[in-house]
Amino acid sequence: MYILGIESSCDETAASVVIDGKTIVSNIVASQIDLHAKYGGVFPELASRAHVEAIGAVVEQAVDDAGISFDKLDAIAVTRGPGLVGSLLVGMNYAKGLALTSGKPLLGINHLEGHVYSLWLTEPGREIRFPVLVLIVSGGHTELILMEGHGEYQRLGGTLDDAAGEAFDKVGRLLGLPFPGGPNIERTAQMGNAAAYRFPRSKRDESYDFSFSGLKTAVMREVTVQPVVEPGKKRPPEKNPKLRSDISVNDVAASFQDALVTALVEKTVRAAREYGVTEILMAGGVSANQTLRQRMRAESDLPVRYPPLHLCTDNAAMIAAAGYYRFQAGLRDTLELDVRSTWPLTSSAY
Repeated sequence: MYILGIESSCDETAASVVIDGKTIVSNIVASQIDLHAKYGGVFPELASRAHVEAIGAVVEQAVDDAGISFDKLDAIAVTRGPGLVGSLLVGMNYAKGLALTSGKPLLGINHLEGHVYSLWLTEPGREIRFPVLVLIVSGGHTELILMEGHGEYQRLGGTLDDAAGEAFDKVGRLLGLPFPGGPNIERTAQMGNAAAYRFPRSKRDESYDFSFSGLKTAVMREVTVQPVVEPGKKRPPEKNPKLRSDISVNDVAASFQDALVTALVEKTVRAAREYGVTEILMAGGVSANQTLRQRMRAESDLPVRYPPLHLCTDNAAMIAAAGYYRFQAGLRDTLELDVRSTWPLTSSAY
């Protein structure tokens, strides 16, 4: 069964054809990293325009590379949300047009569910035994999900403010590192001492929620020149904080990364034990972080799986894979389907 996946939730325009939810036969991604780099983050209006310019060619190339015609497709899966509304609309409207003209079924996919199903693309011949625990860590999401079967999700916890990827980007900006922050902080941290600074860990309580805004603020106060505040007066807002000359960017990056990874690993391992899962799955852009991978494997007594690097970031193969399982469950969407900028991953999403 051939499923065409279309992904445009943020700053990648992507299309892919996947067979039976496991075998990738084409996977095209048009990245916008260079476009947004000078802003230190994604500029939503520019992202939407770039999607409009790229999507037709990207989808056509995905189908051509798969060696099939549009008639051979069984269904069209497209990211419905969560994400940037303008970006989502480009992909959704293009998918609707294809569904209308071809008569193929339309499937609206939760972007987070797509990240989950990136794990089904890593070892096509290996069956995953439920229940499993999924840690989704990306630029906009940090979620701990108990998955008890296809379409059966229980959200155990998630970020209350900045997601892990956002924290990487913001701290990277503070340190003067290029966008995106995650891979650049990781590279810088390799030359630093993770014990040089003792930054706070995220919500070391019994919940499975995360909070990284305090960690980000602690780094900012440590590395930037703080204004002198007269007694009895409030601290003025910092518009363009200057980096202190006596700090080691390498050490700060290593210490920050250690604090963030510790929070992710501690709660994930504890949840895995509490809920008796068979293995831990990690997905999303931050799951590419080698320190996170190594620490999770070292501290868990369960198997730990994660996608290859090219499937960690946003892609359409994961959307097609998720679409296959929705299609097999007999689910179909109408052309009245609308995008959702926020959309929690729960069983109701299936």
